[in-house]
Amino acid sequence: MRLSRSIRILATLGPASSTPAMIRALYEAGADAFRLNMSHGDHGQIAALYQAVRGVEDAAGRPIGILADLQGPKFRVGAFAEGRVVLHEGDLFRLDLDNAPGTQRRASLPHPEILAALTPGQRLLLDDGKIRLRVQDIGDGYAETVVMVGGALSDRKGVNVPEALLALPPLTDKDRRDLAFALDLGVDWIAQSFVQSAADVAAARDAVDGRAGLIAKIEKPQALRDIDAIADIADALMVARGDLGVEMPVEDVPGAQKKIIDAARRRGKLVVVATQMLDSMVKSPVPTRAEVSDVANAVFEGADAVMLSAESAAGEFPVEAVTVMDRVGAKVETDPHYRSYIDSIRPMPEATGADAITKAARQVAETLDAAAIVTYTTSGSTALRAARERPTAPILVLTPRIETARRLTIGWGLHGFIGEDANNFSDMVEKARRIAKQTGFARTGDFIVVTAGDPFGTPGRTNVLRIAEVREED
Repeated sequence: MRLSRSIRILATLGPASSTPAMIRALYEAGADAFRLNMSHGDHGQIAALYQAVRGVEDAAGRPIGILADLQGPKFRVGAFAEGRVVLHEGDLFRLDLDNAPGTQRRASLPHPEILAALTPGQRLLLDDGKIRLRVQDIGDGYAETVVMVGGALSDRKGVNVPEALLALPPLTDKDRRDLAFALDLGVDWIAQSFVQSAADVAAARDAVDGRAGLIAKIEKPQALRDIDAIADIADALMVARGDLGVEMPVEDVPGAQKKIIDAARRRGKLVVVATQMLDSMVKSPVPTRAEVSDVANAVFEGADAVMLSAESAAGEFPVEAVTVMDRVGAKVETDPHYRSYIDSIRPMPEATGADAITKAARQVAETLDAAAIVTYTTSGSTALRAARERPTAPILVLTPRIETARRLTIGWGLHGFIGEDANNFSDMVEKARRIAKQTGFARTGDFIVVTAGDPFGTPGRTNVLRIAEVREED
């Protein structure tokens, strides 16, 4: 199946999309990979979703990626004696470690790591930022705050701490259990939540141990300040605009998105834009015009993938949401301004043969108006280099490893195919011609540009570029 767009679509699975028939419908509508949210559902339910996706993959005969999204720490206030209170601007409100039911004057905050990190003047956000507090004083086991923005506060609402670096392990106990389970299942990507620093990502990378790609979710201002170091370590970044929009002024989020995309693209790392992209489609069969523009902007910015959350997991119109993303992506990529935007960020090649060959492949393909760039890869590194260049020609990825093909399903412009590795130069060219023609990427007389590593099957050693003309007999 040849896609009409280079940007990829991630769809979250949930109650609205848990059957094999619905997963197949989402795939046929344009979903390239699926997200399993480890915050919802037990391991039995997650395993059933995983197996359902693999069943669709077998039927389609094409690789499908699966991402497991770890929950990360969750901070909540305790319960209230009467179920809720109403806080008013200027009220004093204490948060403490006492488990007694909350009152108009105080509430339990059973998270000593938060109280230990706070200093006077810092903000605390409750209930997704609807209520805003400012710390006035810190004592033994409590924080005295003043209400800056009031409202109703009920049992166990969430707490965000945007201005403090919390002394937390990079993975909670639940995360470690979920990670081990997901890796044993065979997921292709792990998304790490609540990243605060590059050290958090390094620890998670050690825990993943190369068994999946690692996506660092950027949802904390602290992570944004350390974005370059995080991008160096992670395999991919996710612009997690939900919590990011709670913890920083909403007007700063678009600039943060561009900064994250820029950091990823300049390093040749994958980048996913997520959260509330088509949020109105949870209840409506059509999106707002603003939401369409939001998706389009992510495409113009050169993101590798866009992601649906509640729209496909719990919404009333999951297939329609994927269809809209598919149509918007395809349309934007034919816009006359698209190339100028996407080419505005062009990572400089490193002084290596692999980077030189990959950059040359794009230039040769554009000079010859080649039908496709064909890359041979075992680890995926050759394909990722090709995607980093954002060529005008589609990129066919030939790999002997299904794990590599699945992981590359969220890579910009990558079309993965499973097959035996080439034995020599002649075999390499023959296979590339045949696959390009059989899959509809090329016709007789078209040129293709082929890159590979010699000796074949050696990861990260791209050192061969060949130009081939597709023949009648291919």
